[in-house]
Amino acid sequence: GNRNEKIQTAVQEVAAEFLAREATPQSLITVTRVMLSNDAKRATIFITVLPETSEGPALLFAQRNRRELADFFRTRIRGAFPPHFEFKLDLGEKNRQRLDELS
Repeated sequence: GNRNEKIQTAVQEVAAEFLAREATPQSLITVTRVMLSNDAKRATIFITVLPETSEGPALLFAQRNRRELADFFRTRIRGAFPPHFEFKLDLGEKNRQRLDELS
């Protein structure tokens, strides 16, 4: 519904801001999309990382800082309870980029 779309958008914006502020400048972490569970209690945040050699460390960094992201979410989105965050590499986006390179 509309409520879940708003939460999804809020998670994407807050996660992008958080990662931009907290991640090291050696890599660029981009939030590509967010999947929210039907009950809005779990959010899977899909990211891409440049350079690709930094994907592992960036994913570990994001997973390690989920509690800090939840705290940051609370300061940004008043009155909303943050969902449980999971981070995954966006392989669909990676495949799309690879196809662009080949064509």
